[in-house]
Amino acid sequence: MRWGVWGAMVAALVGLVPAARADIYRYRDASGAIVFTNAPIERASRVVMKETAPAATFRTASQRLAYLLAQPLPAAVPTSYDGLIREIAARYNVEYALVKAIIKAESGFDRLAVSSKGALGLMQLMPDTAVQHQVANVFMPRDNIEGGVRHLRMLLDRYGGNLPLAIAAYNAGTRRVEDAGGIPPIPETREYLARVLRYRVAYMREGAGVFEARR
Repeated sequence: MRWGVWGAMVAALVGLVPAARADIYRYRDASGAIVFTNAPIERASRVVMKETAPAATFRTASQRLAYLLAQPLPAAVPTSYDGLIREIAARYNVEYALVKAIIKAESGFDRLAVSSKGALGLMQLMPDTAVQHQVANVFMPRDNIEGGVRHLRMLLDRYGGNLPLAIAAYNAGTRRVEDAGGIPPIPETREYLARVLRYRVAYMREGAGVFEARR
């Protein structure tokens, strides 16, 4: 995908984000990776970009999201779930690359993943969501993907096919999206949205999504 098309998507997307102040902090996590965030997560965090400074790069949440979206697209390799994702995505008329991008962002393709908030499996279904979509076993790839794609189809229908809003609602819930009148001003949600959209473009670029994003 050429940058002109991707850039147009970024420009349209950031218009959905409510303006907000956002200093940028940097810290090193337990694995040694450097993490950038707009909230000091631990005492080791230090400000690397001050919102109020005249030369600040990110003066709004929209600018920060645009920065995240503008990062290089990830590389990709095949996964063992590709065929199953294609089958289920086609049944619900949901884009394959989008489903796979969400799985990558949610669990990194770990079918036994459990989050600190209680989300489960490949598509990190909350227990209530799993019950809503009649998921028999959240740790079985077919059952989990079936429930996740059904939920994603519901969100796409609710927001008239608007990908950013549906993705944000998958992460933060419909109430927060609708209370915000767009993408909620939640750092985790904005960063999640940027990751999913970048993974999606990488999968579309690499043979319509036949590869797994590495980052």
